[in-house]
Amino acid sequence: MSDYLVRALAFDGQVRAYAADTTDTVSEGQRRHYTWPVASAALGRTLTAGAMMGAMMKGEEKLTLKVEGDGPIGLILVDTNAKGEVRGYVSNPHVHFDLNEHGKLDVRAAVGTSGTLTVVKDIGMRDHFTGQVPIVSGELGEDFTYYFVKSEQVPSSVGVGVLVNPDNSIKAAGGFIIQLMPGTDDETITLIENRLKEMDPISKLIDKGLTPEEILEEILGSENLKVLDRLPVSFNCNCSKERFASAIISLGSDEIRDMIETDGKAEAQCHFCNETYIYSKEELEELEEEAR
Repeated sequence: MSDYLVRALAFDGQVRAYAADTTDTVSEGQRRHYTWPVASAALGRTLTAGAMMGAMMKGEEKLTLKVEGDGPIGLILVDTNAKGEVRGYVSNPHVHFDLNEHGKLDVRAAVGTSGTLTVVKDIGMRDHFTGQVPIVSGELGEDFTYYFVKSEQVPSSVGVGVLVNPDNSIKAAGGFIIQLMPGTDDETITLIENRLKEMDPISKLIDKGLTPEEILEEILGSENLKVLDRLPVSFNCNCSKERFASAIISLGSDEIRDMIETDGKAEAQCHFCNETYIYSKEELEELEEEAR
């Protein structure tokens, strides 16, 4: 089955939970941006967190995640919505290091340990909700955990992981978010904490073939879990030649005339998906006319 996430409740509504298999989604991001393994892991973890956080939104609401650390990867930017559609990029896709002391891809070295994680929610009103916290780890899972606790005051545990094959392709990717509702009893909290300590890394569980439902059962216990629904997840960009044409028109007729006379064409590239759009001299002349 292609990528999807599940939304669930556990322990009679005391716990809200999300889990996702994002292997194909992260693969598409890797393919479009030609990311090297550590950059793939950083982008993939953020895409996965974004997909699950988007599932907390409703209707046409949108969410933007910005990770701005002091590491060589630069900015990680991810857009997502309530429909399971996610897109994103990193400033420098060609970052890679030796494995860290735990034998894992060294995402912290790429992202850095100083900087900010910003979450911008567009809920269809004039003002957007913005929450910002300092980067506390650079591993990203811990950083999103810290965001929920500090910015949204929701005790949470976020796990995100990506396994990369020797040929740079994505072997497995996925994640989970566990959130405690007000009044969760101590026994439930202790049980969840112990299971999180004992379980394998999320990327290994995905690689073993566990579904999002089975991942939540590992953490919460099948007898305590109530799956509410499932949502397909995909790398999806809403850019188009028409959208970029509107942007060119907004430059004004003089600027477009300069493009025509200098190059005889124009080229626009989408940061999010790397798609390139070419505008011929004739097309530019039409846009110049519209700009007038």
